[in-house]
Amino acid sequence: MITGGQIRAGRGYLKWSAGELASRAGVGVQTINRFEASEGVPPSRTDTLMQVKLALEAAGIEFIGTPDDGPGIRFRPKISKPE
Repeated sequence: MITGGQIRAGRGYLKWSAGELASRAGVGVQTINRFEASEGVPPSRTDTLMQVKLALEAAGIEFIGTPDDGPGIRFRPKISKPE
């Protein structure tokens, strides 16, 4: 799973508003705000947190570490293969 800090960092790196992430993840803005305010893994339904994780990953964010050991992010741009 991912932490509130990783969500904040990923969104910040992409320069997305909370509304932008919420829209891409199919969740409410209040959900993003609640997740980002959490220390550690946000309390939520697993599928809701996974929607946020997948939206950030689709934009190139890679989650590194574990919630208990060096959680962080790095950017891995999606490279299109030539046709």
